[in-house]
Amino acid sequence: MWGRNVYDSISKFLQFQLTVNVVAVIVAFTGACITQDSPLKAVQMLWVNLIMDTFASLALATEPPSESLLLRKPYGRNKPLISRTMMKNILGHAVYQLTLIFTLLFVGEELSSQSSWVVQPKRG
Repeated sequence: MWGRNVYDSISKFLQFQLTVNVVAVIVAFTGACITQDSPLKAVQMLWVNLIMDTFASLALATEPPSESLLLRKPYGRNKPLISRTMMKNILGHAVYQLTLIFTLLFVGEELSSQSSWVVQPKRG
């Protein structure tokens, strides 16, 4: 039961970390190519990794095992750690996050200036 729980926790952690890191690398690279300046500086990337690694590992590693883990068949020795379903989840979430981040990065200023609920600073 504990072994299956550890395997599931590692699998969840890998899926979360790969999603976050794929998005961070693509945002940094694409932003640097398009705007000639990376949207995420090196220190910001370190903080994102530190916070994401710490909280994700604590949250995903402290889940207690349940009896339902024993109802499924054990995984074989040759089963890949990142399954096809996990890869689809990672890519799907990454596309969603990249869409949101690039929208905010490239048209966020226009969206906020057109919104009536955003308080505009006084000039002058």
